[in-house]
Amino acid sequence: MKSHLIRHMTAGDVVVFRELLTLFGEAFDDAETYCGAQPGAAYLEERLGSEDFIALAALQDGRVIGGLAAYVLKKFEQERSEIYIYDLAVAEEHRRRGIATALIEDLKRIAAARGAYVIYVQADVTDPPAIALYTKLGIREEVLHFDIEVK
Repeated sequence: MKSHLIRHMTAGDVVVFRELLTLFGEAFDDAETYCGAQPGAAYLEERLGSEDFIALAALQDGRVIGGLAAYVLKKFEQERSEIYIYDLAVAEEHRRRGIATALIEDLKRIAAARGAYVIYVQADVTDPPAIALYTKLGIREEVLHFDIEVK
């Protein structure tokens, strides 16, 4: 098994981030969302350079084999923040090798350095591998999620 490297992407990593978007599209079987209308380089540079967005890529031999995208949410009730993992995926041929766990462990270090008090993530009930991973790493809460359309 070859080793991998976790990279915290910055504004100069637009090409790597686009590779991650392609991987998300493949992993989630939703290429249209992740690749159909990608933002321009300036927008991605701004996102990757922002303090309220975190993107990590797992690289092996210079290729993106996994990654995550997370948002830092500054709270209003106290001077603290929490981090929401919006997307996390590992290429199918690289799963079950500890890459997702390594990504979350790296995110935990970043969260601690930024003073965040919690990291949270959602999982679809139809995704047992994700549920198993997150159960191993955190405390499960039963919640309902609602999408509210903007018109």
